[in-house]
Order: sequence, then structure tokens, then C-alpha cells
Amino acid sequence: MELEKAIHQKKFKSPQQKLAVNLIYTSNWLNTFYATLLKEADITIQQFNVLRILRGQHPNVCNLKLIKSRMLDKMSDASRIVDRLVLKKLVERKVCNDDRRNVNLLITTKGLELLKSMDKMDTEMKTVFSNLSIKEIDLINELLDKMRGDEN
Repeated sequence: MELEKAIHQKKFKSPQQKLAVNLIYTSNWLNTFYATLLKEADITIQQFNVLRILRGQHPNVCNLKLIKSRMLDKMSDASRIVDRLVLKKLVERKVCNDDRRNVNLLITTKGLELLKSMDKMDTEMKTVFSNLSIKEIDLINELLDKMRGDEN
């Protein structure tokens, strides 16, 4: 559906304004889709992101600083997200032997099993992009990377 129809707006001040609104609208649309899939597993998008980061580190431990640096949503409260994952027994905390002020985080077997059961979502995610060819997907990825430029 065209953006103009979706948000009931006939014109934009500029193509740049339309692009910004379109990116925000599409991001929210995609987040809603993800949230619906994750609801079955009783986790949020941010919790899913942290679990995937920890699975990527597994069997090694990692700290909160590493998680924060890799999170997709930089505004998320990583400490609180980890607390909730610990309560759900998907993540465990281990005291760092080198620096007792530091806490190491490790995904649990239960967390790994949950993610494995959710791997089917990758197939469902592909349906979101079924209107695009691989060439178009590659182009969009390239253009988004270009738009962000040098983020550092």
C-alpha cells in the first residue's frame, strides 16, 4: 500500500520528508509483525535481540557493555532486559573471576532451546519481503547503509 493511502496524507513537503516518514512507518509496521511472532514465545523484540547476541557469543560469556554495543535499539535499557531474561531462566549471571565488579552473562540451555524453536521465524520473516526480489532486497540494504554513512 502506498504511504499516502496508509496514513491519509496527500502530499509531503519534500521527497526527503516522505522518505523519513516512510522509514518510520515501515519500521513500526515491521516491529508490529515481529512482536506478533514473538508474543507466542512470551518475549519482546529487545529480549529476542539480547538472546540472539548471547547465542552468538555462546559458549563464551559476555558482559553488559558488549550487549549494549550490539543491540539494535540503542535506547533500550539493557540491564532491565537482562534482569527479565534472568527471571525467565533464559540467561544466567556469573561473577567475573578477574574483576568481581563485573558480571558475565551466558545464555542458558533453556534460552538456546527457545531460540532454536523460534528459528522457524526466519522463514516467516521472508514472507514479509515476498514482494521484493533478492536484487531489490540487496539494493535496499545497500541504500540504507549508504544513507547512514559513517556512524562512528
